[in-house]
Amino acid sequence: MAIKRNKRFHAEIPTSSLSDIMFFLFLFFLIISTLANPNVIKLTLPKAASNESTNKDHISLSVTEDKLYYIDKQEVAFENLEQMLLEKTSVSGDKTVVLRVPADNKVQDLVDLMQIGVKLKLNFVIATSK
Repeated sequence: MAIKRNKRFHAEIPTSSLSDIMFFLFLFFLIISTLANPNVIKLTLPKAASNESTNKDHISLSVTEDKLYYIDKQEVAFENLEQMLLEKTSVSGDKTVVLRVPADNKVQDLVDLMQIGVKLKLNFVIATSK
């Protein structure tokens, strides 16, 4: 009597390493998404030898090349800039404003903004790139 054994080949795909790869990709994208600052308008900032990062809780004041003024991505006319800064600082209680001015703007534009800061007794920090 001939006994036949059932030795068929079953193809298997090892998936244990795929879960590790997916976990590392998930961590990578999670960390990268928290580092991105969504309150920043793209500008070419002036260069500095040292660059220190700040808290993201500060008020952001950005000026474009076309002299459009933004407070935390909200467009504000220059005439209303002082009032809006006063409202934002009174609500948040933070007196620090991160100023983002393009590298090719005139110095007078920067001085005009700094005068508003002096009048309101705000601390202005000029953002630079390394």
